[in-house]
Amino acid sequence: MPALAHYQVFNTLSHSRAKLERGAALGDGLAAAIWSNAHDATGYSTPGHHTVGCYLNGGLGTFRRDQPSHKGAPGKLCILPAEHQSAWVVNGDLRFVHLYFGVEQFALSSVRLLDREPREVQLQERTFIDEPLQTARFHALSQLDWAEPAERLLCSSLANAILDHSVLSHSGRRSQLQVKGGLAAHQRKRLIEAIEQHLDQPLSIEQLAQWVALSPYHFARMFNLSFGLPPHRYVLGRRLERAAHLLQHSPLPIGEIALACGFASASHLSNRFRARFQATPGQYRVALVGHL
Repeated sequence: MPALAHYQVFNTLSHSRAKLERGAALGDGLAAAIWSNAHDATGYSTPGHHTVGCYLNGGLGTFRRDQPSHKGAPGKLCILPAEHQSAWVVNGDLRFVHLYFGVEQFALSSVRLLDREPREVQLQERTFIDEPLQTARFHALSQLDWAEPAERLLCSSLANAILDHSVLSHSGRRSQLQVKGGLAAHQRKRLIEAIEQHLDQPLSIEQLAQWVALSPYHFARMFNLSFGLPPHRYVLGRRLERAAHLLQHSPLPIGEIALACGFASASHLSNRFRARFQATPGQYRVALVGHL
């Protein structure tokens, strides 16, 4: 599974007694895997990516070594942030699904959903919590065919919903925070609004910098600090998210959507869209219209 190889939690389980039932990259920086395990012990140490998991079956004898009286159960959720460390004991049978996402995806969601700098926010660790809506999403995700293009797009949509809920419900301000450098809050807000208003137009570093009265060099550095990724990647992400929204919610032809989102042509949009969502705009529209 080369696409999943850079997720440390996935690799750790691959070298344990756990058995991989299936795994897939779902596009948009998200990946999922379904595992079964029994009578095992494993642990994770600062994996560098976030993991949200749900127990599908069993788990009644599973616990963390630092919380031996707190046991798992079907439907229970666990949130394992990129910085966390944990050791686990699996007694009896367990079947579970994991959703993996990188710090960049968390950064984008922090800006988009919380209007906060990613540096200010951390995903909070949770063990064996009850959230029926999230559990229902995980069960729906586990029942879809990840190898079938249309269903994989539904998987991606469910995975993004799980990510968004985790950011909104389980994020908090970092303790003892001392943020230095970066854009001021009013600059970040001005920039986000201006980018949204001009997604149909070419945007250069010089123009973005002018909107917040900075030199291009200092702007690029400060943007990276505040948004967690370079300006061009943020703008491209917003263009693609706008295109995805229009594909699902408007009858516009793909060529017009491309122009409305700042792409030179339908083929340019298609190339970028496929790289992110692992589907063409046409496949995305057919798969999602009427389903969500």
